Amino acid sequence: MARYLFSVVHDYANNPPMADPVADAEMFDRVGAFNESIKDQILLMGGLYAPDSATTCSVINGEAIATDGPYTESKELIGGLWIIDAASHDEAVELGKRATQACGVPVEVRPFHEL
Repeated sequence: MARYLFSVVHDYANNPPMADPVADAEMFDRVGAFNESIKDQILLMGGLYAPDSATTCSVINGEAIATDGPYTESKELIGGLWIIDAASHDEAVELGKRATQACGVPVEVRPFHEL
């Protein structure tokens, strides 16, 4: 088995979280069903708060600093993630397709380096 990161790509500028409670509830139901169907493969999963809740830590002139906000200025940022075990890249991509159908936004599927 190999580990994969599924990054949920959310467009916060054009689709703010919780803007449509009915649509959001339907999406959460679909995601819940997807999660249940792959529960034995999920190592970690979760949704993230909006980017304005982020703090970015970085090093400037040798000093570690923290600044409010996300690292990048973008309308599309990670809104959630799964880390899963998959038997092959093809299986991971098929699960990614199911994940994007469940959450209704793009899902990037990326393998971890094998240690």
